[in-house]
Amino acid sequence: METAEIRRRWLKFFEDNDHVVVPSAPLIYDDPNLLFVNAGMVPMKPYMLGQQTPPWPRATSVQKCVRTGDIEEVGKTSRHGTFFQMNGNFSFGDYFKERAIELAWGLVTTPIADGGYGLDPERVWPTVYEDDDEAYAIWHEKIGIPVERMTRRGKEDNYWNMGVPGPGGPCSELFYDRGAQYGAEGGPAVDEDRYMEFWNLVFMQDDLSQVRSKADFDIAGPLPAKNIDTGMGLERMATLLQGKDNLYEIDEVFPVLAKAAEMTGRKYGEKSGQAAGQSHPDDVHLRVVADHVRSSLMLIGDGVTPGNEGRGYVLRRMLRRAVRAMRLLGYEDKALPELLPVSMDRMKASYPELEIDFPRISQIAYGEEDAFRRTLGAGTVILDTAVTKAKQSAASTGGGQATLAGEQAFQLHDTYGFPIDLTLEMAAEQGVQVDEPGFRRLMQEQRDRAKADAKSKKAGHAHTEVWRELRALGATDWLAYQGLSADAKITGIVVDGVQVPELRPGQTGQVVLDRTTFYAESGGQIADSGVIAGPYGELPVRDVQRPVKGLVVHTVEAGEHGLTVGDAVEAKVDPEWRVSACQAHSGTHVVHAALRQVLGPSALQSGSYNKPGYLRLDFAWNSGLSAATRSEIEEVSNLAVRQDLPVSAQFMTLPEAREWGALALFGETYDEQVRVVEIGGPWSRELCGGTHVAHSSQIGALTLTGEGSVGSGVRRVEALVGMEALRYLAKERMLVAELSGMVGAQPGELRDKVDALLGRVKDAEREIARLKQEQVQAEAASLVEQAQDICAVKVLTHHAGDLPADQVRSLVLSLRARLGDASGSVVAVTGVNAGRPVVVIATNQSARDRGIQAGALVKQAASVLGGGGGGKPDVAQGGGQDPSKVDEALSAVACAIRQTLD
Repeated sequence: METAEIRRRWLKFFEDNDHVVVPSAPLIYDDPNLLFVNAGMVPMKPYMLGQQTPPWPRATSVQKCVRTGDIEEVGKTSRHGTFFQMNGNFSFGDYFKERAIELAWGLVTTPIADGGYGLDPERVWPTVYEDDDEAYAIWHEKIGIPVERMTRRGKEDNYWNMGVPGPGGPCSELFYDRGAQYGAEGGPAVDEDRYMEFWNLVFMQDDLSQVRSKADFDIAGPLPAKNIDTGMGLERMATLLQGKDNLYEIDEVFPVLAKAAEMTGRKYGEKSGQAAGQSHPDDVHLRVVADHVRSSLMLIGDGVTPGNEGRGYVLRRMLRRAVRAMRLLGYEDKALPELLPVSMDRMKASYPELEIDFPRISQIAYGEEDAFRRTLGAGTVILDTAVTKAKQSAASTGGGQATLAGEQAFQLHDTYGFPIDLTLEMAAEQGVQVDEPGFRRLMQEQRDRAKADAKSKKAGHAHTEVWRELRALGATDWLAYQGLSADAKITGIVVDGVQVPELRPGQTGQVVLDRTTFYAESGGQIADSGVIAGPYGELPVRDVQRPVKGLVVHTVEAGEHGLTVGDAVEAKVDPEWRVSACQAHSGTHVVHAALRQVLGPSALQSGSYNKPGYLRLDFAWNSGLSAATRSEIEEVSNLAVRQDLPVSAQFMTLPEAREWGALALFGETYDEQVRVVEIGGPWSRELCGGTHVAHSSQIGALTLTGEGSVGSGVRRVEALVGMEALRYLAKERMLVAELSGMVGAQPGELRDKVDALLGRVKDAEREIARLKQEQVQAEAASLVEQAQDICAVKVLTHHAGDLPADQVRSLVLSLRARLGDASGSVVAVTGVNAGRPVVVIATNQSARDRGIQAGALVKQAASVLGGGGGGKPDVAQGGGQDPSKVDEALSAVACAIRQTLD
């Protein structure tokens, strides 16, 4: 049974049993404690915590998840993976243990022909929490599981909590006996390879007051409403139903592995001679490729782009690990264009949007592979320099094997993205070992810092309690779409995370109103500016946020006057601020539509930011935009403004919006009811909660001010609108007038005049360069006489002063020709251009026959200069950072020649 069919049967079974089918939330989720959704219940957490009222009594979903804590273990065993899918069914104060157990048992044991999974009932082994007699009795007496197939377990295995105060409860896990070929008999307590866990039923019944660890917590009492949260691993069930050994062999994963094996000429799973429990390196690399390609596909599909921190860094790391694994398997060509389409073809049955969006997804992934290939080139130069220095250090201290410091290996990994296994491999090729323990120590310190940061963020979760308490008093009546001011009452004040009865003069705190017209920051639009007018004066509002759904919180500065809970106030948004903010947000939609019109539908927005008068928009694209393309985008945008297109907004269900063709912003989480903003009908139709103008003409002028790269496959455009755009254009007009005056031309003649001036400057530079080259060549005859004899080899070293690299190279080749081929000869010349030294070395055939290689000599010289280099045995070039050491570098060349010839 294919994975997509297992998924379909799950949703149909629970829908037939009165569960509402809830679509998977994006992997990027609005939770400060998480990089990605890492469990099926994450989107349901607000209902579990009591922050929101669940809209349905029972629900079911197949949730996309990513876990990256064990990313370095991926492939080493058949268990670890990053992307997975969790099938869940949830009850919010509706059914509890007995019904949850009945449903689970019914689905897994119902024959395949009748819509179930058809597992053999005699091979299912439930476990229950050690004190949960109720669940034990249900399994034994209601379902009929014999006691010899049931196991009681402690808190570590069979009690669930979130790691923070809140709901928790005992679990009942289901295991399946895969047979004697997988291990010893005796149940899950004996062998969890043979007995594979595939489903966990969590019975949320306790309110936890303190959670010190997974097995150390305090129970304050029972929850007011008992909930069910169950999760069945989709990949686990596919492994069982497809008769495979592990998740890497199921239908959604193995085709990528097989393609990688075909490309590299390797065989999967046919290696012998490995120690027990260890995988062959080829198998490890193939699993890494299969897992990371699929995970990257899903992450990019949900709006993640490669970057140097956070989610982007995780994606970048997985893409580069996949490319690196292919390299270790002997494949050095571009790999992702062959592998990513295979993964998409397998995943599109469950996620058809992947096929629709594949042009954007592939553009980003292929761009990152190209960038990594360039990184490998640059990292190789840096590594070569470090290796040379390590050799020199070992030689100067009296021998011993040269060692590359752990700090250098870590810098290569952390700063340049150079994998440690590549560092180890390339250093070993040059006879240098790496301080791997030092590298691992630094890596662990980095992980510890990350964990400490995550822990501090997680601890901050408790601070939301104050907002949950205020939310329980009632939702904020949000009137931002209706007007700019509203009479309101203060329902709560928070200072330093604590509720207080008043905001005293001089304090800054958060104020909650029963109704407000202030826009809370979201969807790329910053919060409104304005004041809260109280009984004793107006207090500036500095920020507006939504800490929990339904609650709008105003950060207020109290000057001479304060506020008190219960005060009647007026929420007043700054009209100029709102007008400019509306212009910017509507302008963002206009530019997005213009990009898609000019570049094509794959130029999809991946992020935005707008504030009064300014907007920026990130979109999927691999190359820079020409001046003509930027001009066309700007013209299309301004034509839309001039056409006075109507701007409208309406609410509908998410499926209706998608059917209507509305575009969603990647990474955003949407409710079932969404707001769709149109500009000119279908020309621009997006899901958006921001504030907008009523007609496109109200945007005013729109001018693009910048365009550039912000990551692999992602570009950014910036623009100004309204008065800010006019001010920008006025400054440009003034600049043109000033330049016209300086060169004595009319504005319309300015370009031709500047072109002519630049042409004259370039002609003069070329003439200067020609004269300088002639001077250098004229000196070549006298330089030849300066050659010294080292063991019957003519060695000419010379510093040419302020000379660019191409002229240094020309001089070196001329000098080598003048020295002739009768005996061995070596020419080494340095120059300095724009403050950076360059060194070029050439050898003739006789010198090479005696073991003198230009490439090796350049590495020696460039390392002295603080850089690196390389080339062929006959001609090589390098550079560095320190021009004061050119003489020392030339001396190092002569010394290296003596050592070679002695």
